[in-house]
Amino acid sequence: MDNLTQDKFLCGKLQLWQPRQGYRAATDPVLLAAACPALPGQSVLDLGCGVGAAALCLACRVPDLRLSGLEVQAEYAALAQRNAAENGIAMQVEIGDLADMPKALRVGFDHVIANPPYYPKGGTPSPNLGRAVALQVDTPLGDWVQAATRRLAPGGWLTLICGADGLPEVLAAMGSKLGSASVLPLTAREGKPALRILLRARKSGRAAFRLLAPFVIHQGAAHDGDRESYTPRASAILRGGESLSEEFR
Repeated sequence: MDNLTQDKFLCGKLQLWQPRQGYRAATDPVLLAAACPALPGQSVLDLGCGVGAAALCLACRVPDLRLSGLEVQAEYAALAQRNAAENGIAMQVEIGDLADMPKALRVGFDHVIANPPYYPKGGTPSPNLGRAVALQVDTPLGDWVQAATRRLAPGGWLTLICGADGLPEVLAAMGSKLGSASVLPLTAREGKPALRILLRARKSGRAAFRLLAPFVIHQGAAHDGDRESYTPRASAILRGGESLSEEFR
């Protein structure tokens, strides 16, 4: 247990085991879960699920989902399965990568969610292999989009979070198979550039592309000591587990 910590998400509604050293889930998977428009009874595939944070946060908001996860690192896949079991959530986790999808996942899903690595390779990589694999780009973003598209049932939704500089590659990879795309820029503070984006797109969707108003995460111009700095709306999502449906209307 010394190499793991058990961390609270959504104000303790969810508790997840994570490596003490290595990639550790923070706000991105919580925002990803909040952006997914899943309904009770639908199927969801989490590509690169890590310890299961995004899928399990989604399950805390939407009951009776059929959850599946794909994770290339066996130790993270094992933690995702453990976290699901200890939180009383059913989830099937498969070990594999996008280029060689396990047969159990080669079906049509109502939703695919993904939080791909988006730090470019270069410089000195993290000495922790798990962190390096989780954060640094190895498989291009376009491959993630195309793999997700293949796994979507007709009319299914892709929900993805990535760096803002990856948006052109994501849109190019959608081709003619994904449409009805909406992009929600994520900015740390009012007036700051959006460094990340959330995207929703629908298989065979035909609605016009929409660039939405930025979602502001923190109040004030700078961090103010230990005081809670989330905007009220960000707090309702990151701590209360609410949906981002209002922002995607």
